[in-house]
Amino acid sequence: MILVTGGAGFIGSNITAALAERGARVAVCDRFRRTAKWRNLAKVQMGDVVAPEALATWLDTHGAAVETIVHMGAISSTTETDVDLIMEVNFRLSLTLWRWCASRGKRFIYASSAATYGAGEQGFDDDGSPAALATLRPLNAYGWSKHLFDRWVARELTSGGPRPAQWVGLKFFNVYGPNEYHKAGMQSVVAQKYPLAAAGETLTLFRSHRPDVPDGGQKRDFVYVGDCVDVALWLLGHPEVNGLFNLGTGHARSFEDLARAVFGALGRPPHIEYVDMPDAIRPNYQYFTQASMKRLRAAGYTRPFTSLVDGVRDYVERYLSQPDRYR
Repeated sequence: MILVTGGAGFIGSNITAALAERGARVAVCDRFRRTAKWRNLAKVQMGDVVAPEALATWLDTHGAAVETIVHMGAISSTTETDVDLIMEVNFRLSLTLWRWCASRGKRFIYASSAATYGAGEQGFDDDGSPAALATLRPLNAYGWSKHLFDRWVARELTSGGPRPAQWVGLKFFNVYGPNEYHKAGMQSVVAQKYPLAAAGETLTLFRSHRPDVPDGGQKRDFVYVGDCVDVALWLLGHPEVNGLFNLGTGHARSFEDLARAVFGALGRPPHIEYVDMPDAIRPNYQYFTQASMKRLRAAGYTRPFTSLVDGVRDYVERYLSQPDRYR
């Protein structure tokens, strides 16, 4: 059995669906409350569903059957202000699951984040050594919580502490794709702008407030969620691979490129206007992210990553434009 925490969330539900399609027995740990997040799993055959507060008891009862924990569960909002809650969910739960896997010889794959790189002053090299990690300065509590766990892992490994049978941390960059709709304002720009473009309206992007970057020229490493699933499945098929790895494409594209890709997928000419960036986000705004993918490639992952144009087209044609938008 594979346990996927956050298995009803965006990336987690895509991984859960892919595992179930391949015949794996999957248990999901997540919280649904009064949301439509359950729709992310409506088509998926699952072995069990467990609430986060019942996870410890569930592991006591069913842990012998669990081979791997894929830990995608987190508070992922970069605007969340309850830092105690962020620490409890993003850091302390990760510690607990690492120790559980290490003590029982289980495998552990967890979600880190490109938010750990902060403004990117030190670049985007996924060097997992304690010295390299110590140079990074995340810009928000979410990024800090993920970075704190990455640093804890590095120190634990350096000191010779117990480790899972396989351990992998994945620094996700800007992921987009189906099943992100419950994220509301934290959805990808593709999901947020598609309804406007489909209605023939003008899309707005932020003006640049740096002289060396044109309006709409702010860049991100946009990665399609299907590629993230492929990497996760590859790792599950290669238990000898361990480490902290970036998960992007290795190619930064501008927000204008993305907006044009949305219009292109709809067969419409682009209509784009620029608006001032809100004062509240200007100080911590990232103008550029681009994953270094050398370590994952060196570990043996060879599949090409989906281009922005192809990924947006697939997302629009197979999901966003359909009555059923879910994977």
